[in-house]
Amino acid sequence: MRLLETVCDVDRKLTRQAASRVPRPLAQVLSVVEEAAQGTKLWCGVAAALAWLGGRRGCRAGAAGLAAVGVAQLGSNGVCKPLADRPRPPKGWIPHEEVDNRPDSSSFPSGHTAAAVAFAAAAAPAWPLVGALCAVPAAVVAVERVQSGAHYPSDVAAGAVIGLGAAWFTRRSPRLLRRCRSWSIPARSYGWAHHALTKSG
Repeated sequence: MRLLETVCDVDRKLTRQAASRVPRPLAQVLSVVEEAAQGTKLWCGVAAALAWLGGRRGCRAGAAGLAAVGVAQLGSNGVCKPLADRPRPPKGWIPHEEVDNRPDSSSFPSGHTAAAVAFAAAAAPAWPLVGALCAVPAAVVAVERVQSGAHYPSDVAAGAVIGLGAAWFTRRSPRLLRRCRSWSIPARSYGWAHHALTKSG
């Protein structure tokens, strides 16, 4: 209980500081990047550029990134938001008009951050430089979501964790599928043998 109170207190302080202390020109840059990332437009554009300019490695990085974005969106927007149903930060904390443009869905977790981190983390194994470069707009999106009053810092942190988990799952899923197939072969063999013995007995 004390831990939850501490998190709420930190959330309140950091949200107010981010909303009031970020210089206006920087806030405008943050908003531009966030708008580009809205609806995964930015990441689809990056994936297309990678496929066009990066050859086979670019295609792998872009495909992995978009797959991870899909998993992250499903986890954050499809599962976590309906379960959490956390209200957005109070409008009285946010001293600018951007607070009027935020959605009405649950504040927890940040779906934008989940998608941004998922793309950067999933693209990195195939093309480390691209992953590092994508980490920059991902960080910008995370900061903007707090600065605009759309999310608490804990929402952004949870979104980042979901994004990392989505990237890990996307990278490991082919291996997991191969394991499932290898497990199913002995199971089918056992079933056939059991059927034969039963019939002969």
